[in-house]
Amino acid sequence: MWLLSEDNISYKKIGIPILFGILFLSCFKDSVPNYEIKSNIDAPHYNPINRDLAEIKESGVLRMITSYSSGAYFLHRGIQVGFEYELVKQFAKENDLALEVVITSADENPYDLLYKGMGDLIAASYTITEERKNIVNFTRPYNLVNQIIVVSDRLDVETTSVQNLTNIPITIRRNSSYFQTIEKLKKEGVDLKINLINEEIDTEVLLLQVANGVYEATIADDHIFYSTNKFLTGLKEGPRISQRDEIAWAIRPNSSNLETSMNQFLRKHFRYGNDGTPKRSAFLNILKRRYFENSEQIEDYFNPNYVDNGSSLISPYDSLFKQVAKEFNLDWVMLTAIAAQESKFNPNSVSWMGAVGLMQVLPRFSKISKDSLMIPEVSAREGARIIKEHIKHYAYMDSTSQWKFALATYNAGLGHMADARRLSIDRNDDPNSWENISESLLRLMQRRFYKDARYGFCRGIETVRYVNEITNRYQTYRSILEVNETRPFGIQGVLGIKTIN
Repeated sequence: MWLLSEDNISYKKIGIPILFGILFLSCFKDSVPNYEIKSNIDAPHYNPINRDLAEIKESGVLRMITSYSSGAYFLHRGIQVGFEYELVKQFAKENDLALEVVITSADENPYDLLYKGMGDLIAASYTITEERKNIVNFTRPYNLVNQIIVVSDRLDVETTSVQNLTNIPITIRRNSSYFQTIEKLKKEGVDLKINLINEEIDTEVLLLQVANGVYEATIADDHIFYSTNKFLTGLKEGPRISQRDEIAWAIRPNSSNLETSMNQFLRKHFRYGNDGTPKRSAFLNILKRRYFENSEQIEDYFNPNYVDNGSSLISPYDSLFKQVAKEFNLDWVMLTAIAAQESKFNPNSVSWMGAVGLMQVLPRFSKISKDSLMIPEVSAREGARIIKEHIKHYAYMDSTSQWKFALATYNAGLGHMADARRLSIDRNDDPNSWENISESLLRLMQRRFYKDARYGFCRGIETVRYVNEITNRYQTYRSILEVNETRPFGIQGVLGIKTIN
């Protein structure tokens, strides 16, 4: 077997976890059988839930099913980024929706998640195929890709023609669109050898394995190959086996209003000219350059040393928040989610209201000086102290409600929360229900309600969105950690969690 060496990756140094990961994957090769060709889609055998655009807007949250990969969604210095993520987030923003990211785990079927309403769309560079169209509806396309065979440069083989590669086993996943392309080629008389592998191994991992001689060849969308090939050596581009495949979002068949709204959104960003040439908006071109051509985010993603040998999977301050959370008996992942919302992990951040530091603490409400609050350790502890006080204030509630009320108080203040609770009581609503308090916070933006409130006008929509976005980010962070724990090596980078395209 081949081991990862400096010749196969652009960076000069490699962390021990990646080395063990490659050792594991190299040994795993011999244990993977060649499966019999069959349908690659496990379709749900029940009707999808009724959750169209109206129900989504009523909940205030759009749920995006995706994979943890460089082209879809990943964390960069603790901040959620990715081509698919930013595109869906823009749609959510234009529809006044919070965005929740649902990461598929190894034993989860994205179609099940979609049908059950645990997600509202699959956004993971999904190629439109006839087989998939029997299960889901697709939006208008927003990208075109070509599928190419990628071969190890250790092989002495001419790669200009598919016919030259018929004796080389091509390693792919059964649940990928590449599998369907191979099936089509077989029907056309091109007898390619297939090595089907574990569904958890993603395209980026396969490219790394091919570069290191673990496998001889694989298939990748051209934009994934070109992006990865900037940081890996040992890969040889082979022939195109599929051209101009359309990439789109997959949604439930009974979500016609959501489909219409998404199509209207995508039409602004991607369309075909009279000659069939794709025309992209400035926004889409920026995303394309950022995630498929060259950017700091992608460079860090593929850097094996970037994650500090796996100790900071979520943010640059994982260790700090773990320590502070232990001191205050709080959830460190929630503290991390708050810091991401407040400052995007910038310890020098200063808001227009004068809040400063990692946790955006207002100096006038703290005994600690403004300069000291710019120190990450100080800001993290002061923010945790304040959060802990708010949680104690709502100690009679269940833990989920405690956190939501504490977050809202951290954002809006005790005064506005007291007004919202009084308003709920006046309307004979339960003041301990976050759903009721959310409505009251929104009402405090209307003069007929805030004119008699003790603390006056409240930007309630910002507070409600603040709570939704932090709780959604918390769930996403948790999903990433849980899936990462099930893998034999706990790192991001080219050893991504799971790809579902």
